[in-house]
Amino acid sequence: MSALPLLLLLLFFLLPPIMAKKMQALCLLPQPYKIQEHYYRPGDLIVGGNLHLGNYWSLYLDFKQDPYPFSIPYLPTPNNYQHFMALVFAVTEINKNLVLLPNSTLGFNMYDNANWKRRVSVISLFLLSTRDQMVPGYKCDQQDTLLSIIGGDQSQFSMLMASIFSIFKVPQLSIGFEFIQGDRRVYPSSFRISPKEFPQLVSLVRLLLYFQWNWVGFIASESERGEQFLSTLSPMLMEKEICLAFTQMVKEDVSKAEVHKFTSHSEIWANIEIILSFAEPDIVQTFLWALNFNSFGKRPCPKVWILTSYWKPHTTHLQNRRRDLKHLHGSLHFRGHSGIISEFSNFLLSLNPLNPQGDMILPRWWEKVFGCEFHKPGHSFVKRKKYCTGKENLRNLPTYMFQTSMTGESYNVYNAIYALAHALHAMCGSGSRPATMKFGKRISSVQSWQLLPYLMNVHFNNSAGEEVSFSEKGLGSARYDLLNWARLPNRSIVTLKVGQINPGAPPGQDVTIHSDAIVWPTKKMPFGRCGRKRCHAGERRRVPEGKQVCCYQCAPCSDGSISDKTDAAECDPCPEDQYPNKDKVHCIDKKLHFLAYQDPLGYALASLTIFFSLITISVLVIFRKHHDTPIVKANNRDLTYIVLVSLLLCFLCSFLFIGQLEKVTCLFQQSAFVILFSVAVSSVLAKTVLVVLAFMAIKPGNKTRKLLGKPLTTSIVLGCPLVQALLCATWLATSPPLLNMDFHSLVGQTIIECKEGSISMFYAVLAYLGFLSLMSFTVTFLARKLPDSFNEAKFITFSMLVFCSVWITFIPTYLSTKGKSMVAVEIFSILASGAGLLACIFFPKCYIILLRSNLNCKENIMRQKNC
Repeated sequence: MSALPLLLLLLFFLLPPIMAKKMQALCLLPQPYKIQEHYYRPGDLIVGGNLHLGNYWSLYLDFKQDPYPFSIPYLPTPNNYQHFMALVFAVTEINKNLVLLPNSTLGFNMYDNANWKRRVSVISLFLLSTRDQMVPGYKCDQQDTLLSIIGGDQSQFSMLMASIFSIFKVPQLSIGFEFIQGDRRVYPSSFRISPKEFPQLVSLVRLLLYFQWNWVGFIASESERGEQFLSTLSPMLMEKEICLAFTQMVKEDVSKAEVHKFTSHSEIWANIEIILSFAEPDIVQTFLWALNFNSFGKRPCPKVWILTSYWKPHTTHLQNRRRDLKHLHGSLHFRGHSGIISEFSNFLLSLNPLNPQGDMILPRWWEKVFGCEFHKPGHSFVKRKKYCTGKENLRNLPTYMFQTSMTGESYNVYNAIYALAHALHAMCGSGSRPATMKFGKRISSVQSWQLLPYLMNVHFNNSAGEEVSFSEKGLGSARYDLLNWARLPNRSIVTLKVGQINPGAPPGQDVTIHSDAIVWPTKKMPFGRCGRKRCHAGERRRVPEGKQVCCYQCAPCSDGSISDKTDAAECDPCPEDQYPNKDKVHCIDKKLHFLAYQDPLGYALASLTIFFSLITISVLVIFRKHHDTPIVKANNRDLTYIVLVSLLLCFLCSFLFIGQLEKVTCLFQQSAFVILFSVAVSSVLAKTVLVVLAFMAIKPGNKTRKLLGKPLTTSIVLGCPLVQALLCATWLATSPPLLNMDFHSLVGQTIIECKEGSISMFYAVLAYLGFLSLMSFTVTFLARKLPDSFNEAKFITFSMLVFCSVWITFIPTYLSTKGKSMVAVEIFSILASGAGLLACIFFPKCYIILLRSNLNCKENIMRQKNC
């Protein structure tokens, strides 16, 4: 029970006193760091800035105290100051716009991270806290509502900021980093406001192809981003047969001695003309220093640097940088696209360092760029010092240091701030939104995370008249400007816009390069190729064994192929009906090769055909006119007429082989002459058989007299050609002759020929014709000793000998010739064999009829006596 009073006493002490005094709550915490703001402007909503505007150059650090307050001196970076001015200019314009954000204003709170990783983290925490405090997410009042943050001009800084601001869902507008697809889930509130890198890679390859450079050196930062850039670019270069002469991955803290050793002792470096760089600004600056050191007292090394948007010139030590930058003369530089906003130039020209209005950087920046110093009150003037008046003209500054027109990075910052305003307008201007989110005095109650879905769908036209859109990854634009660095005769260094990359433009207009406006390191465009000789039209590339594809030699195109462009990988074969010209540059139509009437050979054969035809007709007329004479009767007039008519038609069928052939001509030319010759030879065979049988019938008791008469001759004359006709019909039905174009046998000519179709059938009809000739020859040879005055066996024997000799020699000659010569051989065989029959059989008889009519009597034929 003794414990009860003690318990009651303890409970009594827990009760509040009756006269308790209300204490005022203080929002105050001790700060381990204090970072000075560089520019603050109040507003209903604040845009925070974590930008790189200058550098602290430490003389000595002993790691015993915080380096920030003791790091001296602070040197502003002239070019980067314009990024901040673009933000100020955009906020000023938006606050004047009564439609975009009525009754509300934007403010900003700007810090300079001095390009230090630790300082980036501390500034990010400060921006998430109450002003002048550093307790992230802890706010004692409703002032300075953080709407968004802008900064992160390097990938490592952008990732560091994203890891902090994504926790609090604060929209982060990153200047110099493009998140990959996997990072989107980790950093949902980060947006890229610089152009996408991939279109720049495509444009870079297009640039190399445009100038036909295929042998380039590559310098990249030894970092994750540098490795990713190289792994993406290498397949694209390989596909277009562009080779990397060397690939130099360089650490950010590379020493000047290492770079000097590489640039002064490397043979590849000495011979390379094109350098592609994707490296940190300090790395490129070290290479430029090495080039300046190596060329001391000499002319600058004529190399063309191709710089990506990743590189921005450092101008901290202006005199040294100016000497180094001369080695960029003639180089090409991809920078983010910038629209024309004339009011921005007027805004910059109105800056007054004597009245900075809270901008703590402006006076120091002014001193830096103009190389002067403002007089401090209470200090005496020093004669040797150059004092600033505040009236210096920004237009007189070199463009590589500062320019009054808006740069690509500043243009992106300008568009990003307007994108925030449009997203805020879409979120708070809707009538369906709660009153706390509508425009008015309570807009400060808006939470930054509420802006994210609206920022992903922003779409507007800016004051430059260009379309600006955001997606879940950031700025939708992927446009780049191509700049040319040039050193003028007065030693000033300027950048000239010589091209533009716009992936959204129609094909063929997406990359524009004004090559005539480019200033090169030398008077002519660099060669930029491994081989010192270009392969001209009519040649192709040939890569020696063990060499890269770019280090090729030239070889002439093979027969039948051409190349009509420089450095052709392969020669293109000409179509079958064309052939290369002498230089193998283009294809020309092949001449049609056939036995034409205009050719001397065709003209001669046609003349012979007409001549023999006229002779045959003359013989036929003579025989018809003297058909009642004994010599005509004795030789069987009907068979004689059949032989003469068939010979005439044989001569005329030669015209089927002369001239340009057609399908119908090919179909019947061979069949026509073999059938006609079969008729002629069969008629001669019939004449011979009748002569032999007539002599045999004279002998007593010989029964051959019964065979004499028209039935025998008719059966021979009709039966033998009928067999030939059946063979020809079979040939035409199974595999007929066809018109063929031979493109390969003769150079530069297309042979129009009739292919036999079935070779076996072609030789079968010739063999049958030879068989008839051989039979006729055999019969006449056996009857050669009969009385000469009565029979013509000897003449027929000789004619068949001529006929067989011609066609025996025809076969090997026919097979060994091509084109019109082969046709001429066949025509000649037709004419020769027909002329042999005509001359041997009919000329002796015509001689008797016309010149020795006294011998043309029956008594002479029967008894060998004159009439």
